[in-house]
Amino acid sequence: MTERPSTSRITPVDLAADRSPESVDPELAEILSHALTHNGAPLNIFGVLARHPKLLKRFNLLGGFLLNKGLLPARERELVILRIGWNAEAEYEFGQHTIIGRQVGVTDEEISALTRAPDSHPWSTGDAALIAMSDELSDDDCVSGTTWELLAARWSEAELVELLVVAGFYRLVSGFLNSAGVQLDEGVAGFPD
Repeated sequence: MTERPSTSRITPVDLAADRSPESVDPELAEILSHALTHNGAPLNIFGVLARHPKLLKRFNLLGGFLLNKGLLPARERELVILRIGWNAEAEYEFGQHTIIGRQVGVTDEEISALTRAPDSHPWSTGDAALIAMSDELSDDDCVSGTTWELLAARWSEAELVELLVVAGFYRLVSGFLNSAGVQLDEGVAGFPD
């Protein structure tokens, strides 16, 4: 595994540092105002993506849809995202989605179990299939026939499409975060001890 950068390779946009009207794109400021840390700064992921405002806008369309308007139950979606983040060694992703996961019913025990072998926790058959899917996509970019059968027994075709897109999107996000060296936001824990 490639060593992860210990500092940000791309400096996040800092709206607080320069408040002059001619220097801040109002549309960009509006987008960033919806994803703030407790101290009022944009989340680091969005601050870095804001270096390419047009891309940030489109990134937020898909990411926002998957998080807020998708078909999948939030808990199951977060199991996939957390496992993808763990597999990619994307500490930022894992830390942010630990917070979201807890809000939607993922327990601390489950979060910890997502960092270990799947058989180290008594997952339901459905949850185990989601974890297997995440592992297989992380390892080989293809879901096995056995795992697919388990998923197809529970999820509609539209939900299966969304599961694959969620996993793929958050693999992309994890690679971006790792490569850009996006640092944890203040007060956000990364991987569990």
